[in-house]
Amino acid sequence: MHTLKSSYVSKPIHFEISERKILLRLIDVIVVLGALYAVGAIFDFDYFKINADQWFWSVILAFYLLFFAAVFELYNLRRASRITGTLRSVISATSVTSLVYLLTPFYTPTLPDNRIQILYFYLAVTSSLLLWRAIYIKLFASSRFNKQIILVADASDASVVAQTLQAADPNYKINGFINTGPAMEPGHRVGVKNLSISEADQLLFDNTVNEVVVASNQVEGITNNLYKWLIEIVETGYGVREYTQVYEEMTDRVPVQYVGKDFYRYFPFARNNQNRLYMVYHRLFDIVVSSIGLMVCFIITPFVLLGNLFGNRGPLFYTQERVGKNRKLFKIIKFRSMVKEAEAAGAQFAVENDVRITSFGKFLRLTRLDEFPQFLNILKGEMSVIGPRPERLVFVEQLSEKIPFYETRHVIKPGLTGWAQVKTKYGVTDEDHLRKLQYDLFYIKKRSVYLDLRIIIKTLSTVIFFKGQ
Repeated sequence: MHTLKSSYVSKPIHFEISERKILLRLIDVIVVLGALYAVGAIFDFDYFKINADQWFWSVILAFYLLFFAAVFELYNLRRASRITGTLRSVISATSVTSLVYLLTPFYTPTLPDNRIQILYFYLAVTSSLLLWRAIYIKLFASSRFNKQIILVADASDASVVAQTLQAADPNYKINGFINTGPAMEPGHRVGVKNLSISEADQLLFDNTVNEVVVASNQVEGITNNLYKWLIEIVETGYGVREYTQVYEEMTDRVPVQYVGKDFYRYFPFARNNQNRLYMVYHRLFDIVVSSIGLMVCFIITPFVLLGNLFGNRGPLFYTQERVGKNRKLFKIIKFRSMVKEAEAAGAQFAVENDVRITSFGKFLRLTRLDEFPQFLNILKGEMSVIGPRPERLVFVEQLSEKIPFYETRHVIKPGLTGWAQVKTKYGVTDEDHLRKLQYDLFYIKKRSVYLDLRIIIKTLSTVIFFKGQ
């Protein structure tokens, strides 16, 4: 084997997903404030001046920018790597940011007498952000910053693992895999190059590879030679990581299909579920939001009633039994969006373009207005604002037989919105429900004030872009 220490300092450069998001946020703020400072200095516009006495205005503008950029998905890395998606998101985010900043003079500068400054303000914010994002797409989202890895996996899993990682991050490239399972039969093709330890070692020595990901479920497949090689590259400074850890970081999902009976090693649920301060905050948040939501529901009900008379022709509300925390059953309440007797043929999942949904019901679902009566369930403590969506008992029993750990989603209250709801669409197939479960378990495992805030922002984005289900 080669001695890798001499090549460690010149490893290929790669930005992790979290690093790219931090980079985007940081430079977004820097280029916008820099552009405003430059325009203010060049044209001597009072509204643009940023100095030691007015630093708070910069903080407010940075907050508005980061918030609305998140709402309009400027930190969605797939969207950020495409010029068309970036163009629409930047214009939307900067337009709303500028408008809110201009209309909150209590926290921001008083509107200038010379109103041309408002136009220059908007152009400075938008053009600077567009220029920086174009540079990001050209440089940082290009192949020169791809992360090159080697898999340690069974031949039967290598292709699926490689496809999963590359689908989660286009800048993730698989250079090959070291087989830890049975030898491949002649003519068997995996889609990923099968490497020997010496070939993998050569890739590291040539500075072609950044990291090794171990995705093998077979302990006996990690031979002494392979184990010694992994230890050597760790000592040299190269990353060796376990697949489920990488999967979670890249996809924001828990890979339950790769988790065995020792699932408690992967699902440390106790931290926030037993944190009394967090639980008090969560309940207070539910009470405040549900109280506001019910007031809004009271205001919109006459309009929904009018639309229901012409578009739905039937009862305004419908109730249905759902499974809550610890499998306790409760009655969920919603504005009706389907035809009467929608399940005359038996219980069935809602699907995309479901023919049972009325024209007015489709509008209610797209705008999420049909969900507002559920704030009563939240106020009663049967649901939470954030959590896994509650399912019907018949579906829970069916899915629990097919999908491992499906019952685990009932360790917390179901939610009006949740990580699965903002990250994926309708669940129709078993694979769809598995994906939603992965997101739900990620939330249960990682739930925190920060993740709750991310879900609220993404929910706003879902409503704005009419992604309702």
